[in-house]
Amino acid sequence: MERRIAEILIQELKLENVTPDTFDVSCDLVKELGIDSMDLTTVVLVLQGEYKVKFDEDSYPALTTVRAIAEQVRQLQGTGS
Repeated sequence: MERRIAEILIQELKLENVTPDTFDVSCDLVKELGIDSMDLTTVVLVLQGEYKVKFDEDSYPALTTVRAIAEQVRQLQGTGS
C-alpha cells in the first residue's frame, strides 16, 4: 500500500527525480517536501477514490508521511496495521 500511495503522491504533486522505489515513506511531507493543505486535499481526494474510504478533515494534520497515510487507510478499511 505504501508504494501505491507514493505513486499517487508523485503523480498528483508532479514530483521530479523521484520514483516509488526511491520515495522515502517516512519523510515528512510538509517539512521535507513542502506539501501544503491544497496539495494534501488533492491527494486525499485521489486516495478516497482509490481505497474507497472517507478521511475526516480532522485527520489531515496526522497525514504527515506515506506510512501515516497508509496506517490511516488501513484503519478506515478496518484492516488494522
